[in-house]
Amino acid sequence: MNDRLLIATRKGLFILLRNGAGLWQQAPPHFAGEPVSVALADPRDGTLYAALNLGHFGAKLWRSRDGGAHWEACAVPVYPPQPEAAEPPPPPAPDQPPPAPWSLQQIWALEAGGGDRPGVLWAGTIPGGLFRSSDGGENWTLVRSLWDRPERTQWFGGGYDHPGIHSICIDPRDSRHLTLAVSCGGVWQSADDGDTWTCSAAGMVADYMPPERREDPVAQDPHRLAQCAAQPEVLWVQHHNGIFRSTDSGLHWQRLHAQPSSFGFAVAAHPSDPDTAWFVPAVKDECRIPVDGRLVVTRTRDGGASFEAFDHGLPRAPAYDLVYRHGLAVDAGGSRLAMGSTTGSLWLSENGGEHWQCLTTHLPPIHALRFG
Repeated sequence: MNDRLLIATRKGLFILLRNGAGLWQQAPPHFAGEPVSVALADPRDGTLYAALNLGHFGAKLWRSRDGGAHWEACAVPVYPPQPEAAEPPPPPAPDQPPPAPWSLQQIWALEAGGGDRPGVLWAGTIPGGLFRSSDGGENWTLVRSLWDRPERTQWFGGGYDHPGIHSICIDPRDSRHLTLAVSCGGVWQSADDGDTWTCSAAGMVADYMPPERREDPVAQDPHRLAQCAAQPEVLWVQHHNGIFRSTDSGLHWQRLHAQPSSFGFAVAAHPSDPDTAWFVPAVKDECRIPVDGRLVVTRTRDGGASFEAFDHGLPRAPAYDLVYRHGLAVDAGGSRLAMGSTTGSLWLSENGGEHWQCLTTHLPPIHALRFG
């Protein structure tokens, strides 16, 4: 449903609907005043899901089967008890991160399984656990095959104190094929519904690591992973150290360069054109604002060989809007995009990002957008 936009914010879930006149109308917020980390409209049956991060009160998950008229609480992913070590573990080495806790900090990604798997949901969490539900969120199981990988002890936080799974892509041709991104822990793939895993980040470069670990696949910090639905072997990553593209299902990655910057958090992949993707550039590292105070969206239509920058309809410089990794969305048709910022501004484009319309500047800080 491309005429509905879910907006997860720091102060509630907002839903915009497009009426017959082509105007977008905003309904009163759901979970007003409460932080919503991610939302999902299940394309298989229309069920809505909203993940909340209530701090001291923990993470919560809600479900609506009637378009948001009524909500019911679901189970949340629960980590199993941490095994007791025979001896106290030694302190981590100076170059190793502290161990992640065995407790749910946040639901950071929520995706529906394939069309042939009714009821299957996948959840990516902080501190780096992947969970699977087979019954629409009634029960969740930690995917121990990934959690127990020895490489996981090398994952570390990127932005948050602990590592997290923020992107989960399900191959529409084979719902057993999963690709996910960990910040910071690289890109991981499973071809057997999560039974076994391979880290597939060859070609990525982590300039923030010591020289001997710059190409270590487990040390990579993909900010966001996106997949072309029509050609799922084409993947895009907005990385901490640039933009990367793979045309062989993540086996190899090519580093791309864009102006005014290759740094950012968000990426959206065109659903049917494998050569087209969108990004929102920013200044790198500690200075996370638009380059020269000019908010733009960049687009490539030739697989990253060249990029165009668009700002028509976006605020004039100086502007200091930052777009989080889930703050850029493209609809199933590939021409309509939505973008939301940390300032609570929301823009819509009907022509592939070339022109933008500001829908509002008065929302709470926007965490995630999704058409559905």
